[in-house]
Amino acid sequence: MKMHPSVHSFRRSFFFCCFLLLSLFLLLLLLVPPSSSSSSSSAPNEKVTVSLYYESLCPYCADFIVNRLVRIFQTDLISIINLRLVPWGNAWIAPDASVICQHGEDECFLNTIQACTITIYPDVMQHFRFIECLERLSLEGRHRQWMNCFQMTGLGTSPIDCYTSGNGKTIHLKYGKETSELKPPHRFVPWVVVNNQALQEDYRNFETYICRAYKGKVKPNACRSSSLTARTYDESNEKDNNFFIPVCYADEAKNLTLHFGNEIKQ
Repeated sequence: MKMHPSVHSFRRSFFFCCFLLLSLFLLLLLLVPPSSSSSSSSAPNEKVTVSLYYESLCPYCADFIVNRLVRIFQTDLISIINLRLVPWGNAWIAPDASVICQHGEDECFLNTIQACTITIYPDVMQHFRFIECLERLSLEGRHRQWMNCFQMTGLGTSPIDCYTSGNGKTIHLKYGKETSELKPPHRFVPWVVVNNQALQEDYRNFETYICRAYKGKVKPNACRSSSLTARTYDESNEKDNNFFIPVCYADEAKNLTLHFGNEIKQ
């Protein structure tokens, strides 16, 4: 049976159009560069490293974590940040190699529990939720109810086993060694470091420093706020005007670096 001439014409036109479309598609593949990651995330080497050196029962550390640092999770700022939490603060090593914490034994215990939680749950979203919960209880004078934070955050209680096994002490001491090697040395907590720059007295302005340090092509929305204007801290203002800085000072931490050689394997 012979096909109608119009059918032959249609088939030739159809195959010709398919050939053109395929050629155009291949050309577009060559011309369009491979898609990069979405604007809401950053390559690991572009992220800004933010390290918070703190202690669990310093009220100013608790306030900073609960009311200020938490904002990076409430905006898209966390997408450009590698957040590190270092619970040691102003603790020091006594002559008998025991750890002495500024706010007593409870603080040493909670520092260690938090250190274990960070290690066991390395995802920052997970361990920050637990730490924020515990620090909120600290602000409310209820830090001894810390076990409730496991249920409230949905995390398992493995950090308790970490503490009782002795592994927690080793982790805690490593954080202490890192704190003792800060340059410049920390003088108080909370002590915030952004890409190796210690913010010192201007730590509450940390968001501005993060945005300025970020070198990625697409700035997060949180960095486009006109309110993020960094100021220059003037130490003379503090002395002349009795300017209050909400920190816990490290006056008692003179022996911070002693005995680490016996406690931590290099």
